[in-house]
Amino acid sequence: MIDFEKLFNPRAVGIIGVNDKKFGGGYFFQSYKNLGFDKTLYLFNPRLKGQKLDGYPVYGSIMEIPDDEPIDYVIIAVPAKITPEVLEECGKKGVPFVTIFTSGFSEIGNEDLELKLLQIARKYDIRLIGPNCLGVYVPKQKMAIALSLLKGRFGKMGMIFQSGGLAVYIAAMASSVYGTYPSKVISIGNQIDLNVVDFLDYFKLDNETKFVSLYLENIKGVDIGRRFLKVVKELSLAGKPVILWKVGSGEASKEAILSHTGGMAGSLKVWEGLAKQTGVCLVNNSHELINLSMAFNHISHLPINRNMAITAVGGGASIETTDVFEQYNLKVPKLDDSTVEKFQEFLPEVNTIFRNPLDLGGSGANPEIFSKTLITLDQDPNISAVVFIKVYDFNHQFLEAIKSAYEQMKKPLICIAYKVIDDTSDYAGKLLFKKELFKLKVPIFESIEMAAKSLDKMCTYREYLERQEDTKKKMIYNALL
Repeated sequence: MIDFEKLFNPRAVGIIGVNDKKFGGGYFFQSYKNLGFDKTLYLFNPRLKGQKLDGYPVYGSIMEIPDDEPIDYVIIAVPAKITPEVLEECGKKGVPFVTIFTSGFSEIGNEDLELKLLQIARKYDIRLIGPNCLGVYVPKQKMAIALSLLKGRFGKMGMIFQSGGLAVYIAAMASSVYGTYPSKVISIGNQIDLNVVDFLDYFKLDNETKFVSLYLENIKGVDIGRRFLKVVKELSLAGKPVILWKVGSGEASKEAILSHTGGMAGSLKVWEGLAKQTGVCLVNNSHELINLSMAFNHISHLPINRNMAITAVGGGASIETTDVFEQYNLKVPKLDDSTVEKFQEFLPEVNTIFRNPLDLGGSGANPEIFSKTLITLDQDPNISAVVFIKVYDFNHQFLEAIKSAYEQMKKPLICIAYKVIDDTSDYAGKLLFKKELFKLKVPIFESIEMAAKSLDKMCTYREYLERQEDTKKKMIYNALL
């Protein structure tokens, strides 16, 4: 297994091809500076040699750095035709990891130049990320790939993306909107050396990563495909879910992939079969990936089955939620008789029907009753998770009521809070409400369908683990016969 310590925790970082703009090498310099990278940062550009950029000296070449000042990670942002020469110098200085930001390789038919880079990398034992990518974002170490969207807060989501732009967008949205922060993000580009499997192998043993989100356009080669199948299954069985957004099911997208990262997309049916064999959670778009990531991030233990309790203020909302949930193979079972008896003790018979889904009617406007409702549903033996709809009254009283209930609950609690009005005051209250529930590790979905899809995927993953455990027990039993 590859030792990535010097990549994800480098003693010093170099940027070759730096400039004073917010693109190219200047993009990376500004990104590292804005995030507050606190280790040594070397800047290189022969045209700017002797000058300073925001107080940082610019060198003409990496060869000017003394041998006793090791650089563990270098970002190359120079024209494609001179990347071999620059990479050769990195090799002579003993740089172990290099990201090639530059494009203009196999994605435009320039395979020979990629091969030349690979030969140089092998000669000097350099491991390459890319080309045609952003490299690594490690918030804990303040290693950056974005000017301002990504901050320094880190969490437990590992990300491997073939698109650098999407990596930034997904990581930023997951962090800001869904309270789900990355441990490490790798933009892998054309994968001429280090590939998705190498980083999946790393995440398998990385204690900071609890689940992995992937955006893949292609797998390059049969051998890598076999290794991919093996490692994602190992991750799944280790309790680290793998969420895969595999693109390229249409002809137009297949052509776009070929020009983006220089690879073939493959059949969607093959990927669906792989998901069934390995426990991988296959998603169809960025919103599904982010929402499922939020669910795995915030729900500390999987629902033990598909039985959901639903409560809302309004019969229509509860019926719609039930319909959508059942479309995604979730169940909304009858409440146990003991649960109905408990509800009869504190809910009025007028405007309340004691069933699942539970329409609280006007009583749902009372924070204390709302809190008791969540606790009572949690105690029902027929229920494995409690879902509540909240579209208004994002106030302190309700927040405290939900907190109080959650502290007494043993099953997952899920909130669906879709938008019903466009109003800044409503948004401000909802934003605070979301942040406080995220602290409790309660996921908040902005649509019923996203909640249903995510819960369905989580249950499918749990069922996969159960099948694997049953198979293991049978094998042990048969071996003892």
